[in-house]
Amino acid sequence: MEPLFYVIAIMGCGDSAVACQEARVEPVRYESAAQCQAAMLPALERNADLSFPVITAACQSRNQFMARADKASPAG
Repeated sequence: MEPLFYVIAIMGCGDSAVACQEARVEPVRYESAAQCQAAMLPALERNADLSFPVITAACQSRNQFMARADKASPAG
């Protein structure tokens, strides 16, 4: 199982807070959903410059995948 972490996605929405789209993802990774949620208000304040009527944030879980480079063996 891959390690799990959380990031804060900053969402820009229309006037009625519908039709939201991801505008930014904060670069900080959190080890738990609780840590992520505790950091959402400061993240919203940092991203107040977005040009949307409504700005919101959501914690999203992500897996950290490690890339593995395998050498291809030459055909015989």
